[in-house]
Amino acid sequence: MSRTAVSPNVWIQAARPKTLGAAVAPAAVGAAMAVEAGAFHAPSAALALLGAVLIQVGVNYHNDYQDFLKGTDTDHRVGPTRVTQAGLVDPATMRRATIAVFALAVLSGVYLIVRGGWPILTVGVASIGAALWYTGGRYSLAYIGLADLFVFIFFGPVAVGGTYYVQALTLTPDVLAAGVGPGLLSVGILLVNNIRDIDDDRSADKRTLVVRMGRAAGVALYAACTKGALLLPVGLWLWTGRHPWTMATVLLAPMAVSATRTLANSRDPAVINPLLARTGQLLVLWALVFAVGWNL
Repeated sequence: MSRTAVSPNVWIQAARPKTLGAAVAPAAVGAAMAVEAGAFHAPSAALALLGAVLIQVGVNYHNDYQDFLKGTDTDHRVGPTRVTQAGLVDPATMRRATIAVFALAVLSGVYLIVRGGWPILTVGVASIGAALWYTGGRYSLAYIGLADLFVFIFFGPVAVGGTYYVQALTLTPDVLAAGVGPGLLSVGILLVNNIRDIDDDRSADKRTLVVRMGRAAGVALYAACTKGALLLPVGLWLWTGRHPWTMATVLLAPMAVSATRTLANSRDPAVINPLLARTGQLLVLWALVFAVGWNL
């Protein structure tokens, strides 16, 4: 299959738009906290957002490619279509696309590295390294049960802290603490995916955290992640005595509880698949409520 034969819609599908909130939300939180601190720097905020989205798309492309090579994605897959496995993109083309997206991510970070120095260089190298390690290699993060931890770190405190730092050129403890919220909800997105795929992953010897702990424990962890994120601003307010309006995130509790009940009560992929989008929406709404509340 030639590269010109691939429809733009296929590339969009492979980018997994329902998961991209995990890149957008922490960048929005970091930018909002920079606004409140009087340190907002529009070019840096925009490039940090662009870099985060590109890395997330690169992760998704690489995952699509690697899971096909490792035989995890088969004709019996119960989740959304994976374009390499479905024959919509040949493996060589997907590999080239992955390299191209990561190259664009590096390019978008050049100005940020010049502005922020070695801390941003370190974060950038670590982020792309973790992205490649996510499904690449014999002991990839997704296959040994460590993906959840790295998703929490890189889509939580690192993403929020990095976005704030490239604008303010300094970092405070409350910024890193705020990153816990997006980190927990990003893990929630991953948990929905892995709970749905638990049987296929077990058959393919993909030892995700859900495979290791069991489905019930995975659902309990999802509930803990969503509740923890919604209650985080309460802890921040008790700690700092500031920004009480961020506690409005608790108003999102019905959405989180409904998603948890659906995940616990159904094993039907057709029912579980929409929870990916719903958890992504919860993450974006959390970031929006937190960002506005932090600036009131």
